[in-house]
Formats: sequence, structure tokens, C-alpha cells
Amino acid sequence: MNRPDAWVADGRFLVEDTPLPGLQRIRRKPLADARGSLERLYCASLFAACGIDTPIAQINRTCTRAAGTVRGLHFQHPPHAEVKFVQCLRGEVFDVAVDLRAGSPTFLHWHAERLSQDNATGLLIPEGFAHGLQTLADDTELLYLHTAPYTPQAEGGLDALDPRLAIDWPLPVGERSERDRSLPRLRPDFTGLIP
Repeated sequence: MNRPDAWVADGRFLVEDTPLPGLQRIRRKPLADARGSLERLYCASLFAACGIDTPIAQINRTCTRAAGTVRGLHFQHPPHAEVKFVQCLRGEVFDVAVDLRAGSPTFLHWHAERLSQDNATGLLIPEGFAHGLQTLADDTELLYLHTAPYTPQAEGGLDALDPRLAIDWPLPVGERSERDRSLPRLRPDFTGLIP
């Protein structure tokens, strides 16, 4: 997006650039009074302001029982690549995006944000990034909005503990699924996903 931070969608979302071009931090503006609060979790005009013209194709929710659990790093190969909008509904996560775009000046760099039920922050992850997370609290729930449906034959992933990526997970790594433990490390000849 490469523009100053901006409130969009009727002032309900603050869009902030991160050090990785295209990866954006999205802060929600809750409305609260004595009764409680209301938060908009998605708005088409948010995606439009971020330069995304693909509609949401799938919405997923995860619940992770134990703090320290690592999920990922996951992505889908083109032509099934997707934009993800990740938000925390309960608990807290260390949410990580890794730039896998061929030719990107930040190729293989990662950026993380702490997303929690209290900070009203999400991460908008563009095509060409791998995504993973570590839960920082028990019983953490996330909401994922995807611009492409899950396509098993397009599924890709990388080992979240790959020393070449050197992700600085904040807690000792706890549970990982068998699938995630079997994800490959980067090959020396890996040149990226998409230009």
C-alpha cells in the first residue's frame, strides 16, 4: 500500500504498513458503552482500501488448547494463492508471516504481530506469504478470512523451526501437528513462489 497509516471503512479500521511490503497490520476501532461493545470484523471497503479486489471465499475458526502450540507455516501455491485476514477472538498469539515472493526485497524475511482479544489487531497477509503462529494463552481462538478456498493439491508449507528462517518464537515450542512436524525445510535452491 505504501502510504501513511489511514483509517478506512467509515473509520472502523486503521491500516498500518509493516516492514514487509504488502503485509499490513489492521487495528479495529471498537464502539463501547455501558452495555458492552461492538466491533466490525470485516468490511469490503477495508479490502478495497488495501488494494484487494478479490472477495472472501472462505471463513475458518481455530481453537488451540495449549499455550506454546505452533501452527504452520502454511501457504497455497498459485494459482490457488490466497490473501488471509487473521484476527484473534480469544486469548493471544504471536502471528507470523514469511515473505516467499520471488524477487521481493524482503524475500525470506518474517514479521510477527501479537494478536489478542484485547488489542483489536489483525494481520492482512497477501499472496506469496507463508503464515504460522504460536499461541501465548490457553484456549486461543482465531478467525481467518481467505480469498481462495482451501485446495489440498495446492497446499504448501515450511518447517516453522527452519534455522534458515530463524523465527524467534517467544515461548518454548509445544504441540505441533504431525503434518506440521513433517513440513520441509527450505531447499538451498528455493527461489520463491510468485513474482
